[in-house]
Amino acid sequence: MSANDVIAEDMVVSIHYTLTLDDGNAVDSSRGREPLLYLHGAQNIVPGLEKELAGKKAGESFDVAVSPEEGYGPRMEGVEQKVPKDVMPDELEIEVGMPLSAHGPDGQTMTVWVTEVEDEHVLIDPNHPLAGKTLNFAIEVVEMRAASAEELEHGHPHGPGGHQH
Repeated sequence: MSANDVIAEDMVVSIHYTLTLDDGNAVDSSRGREPLLYLHGAQNIVPGLEKELAGKKAGESFDVAVSPEEGYGPRMEGVEQKVPKDVMPDELEIEVGMPLSAHGPDGQTMTVWVTEVEDEHVLIDPNHPLAGKTLNFAIEVVEMRAASAEELEHGHPHGPGGHQH
C-alpha cells in the first residue's frame, strides 16, 4: 500500500456524508449530490471528523460521533445581540438562520447567524447553529489524490477542470 492509498495531510479527499444530531434529525447530506471535496490538514472540515478520516482508504464507510469540542465548539451563552434593522443593507432580505458577516471587537470579520427578526431589530448570535451539539456522521470515502501546488497554496481543493472560487 502506498502513501497515496490512505488519507493523509495535503491530500484532496472526496467523501459522501450524512450528518444527524442525537435526536436522529438529519441536518445535511451529500447523498444525491456531488461528494464533498476537502483538503486534509487545511481545516476545511470540523477537526473531529478530519481526525477520524486520517488513515482511511477509498471505499471505506464508517460512523463517527464528533463532540462539540471537536465540532463547532461549545455553545456560548448570553452573546446574542439585538441590532437595529436600519444598519442592515436595504437590499438584504433578512431571514432566520441566515449567516451574516460582521466585524468583531478587534475589527476582525466574523460570521453571525440571524436567530430572530422583529419589526425594528434583528437578533444575531455568533454561535454556529450546531455549536454545543454532538455531530453524528455516516461517512463513505469516495476517493483521494495528492493536492496540487496551487491547492496547497490556496488551502482548499479546486473542482474538476481547475480553479473554482
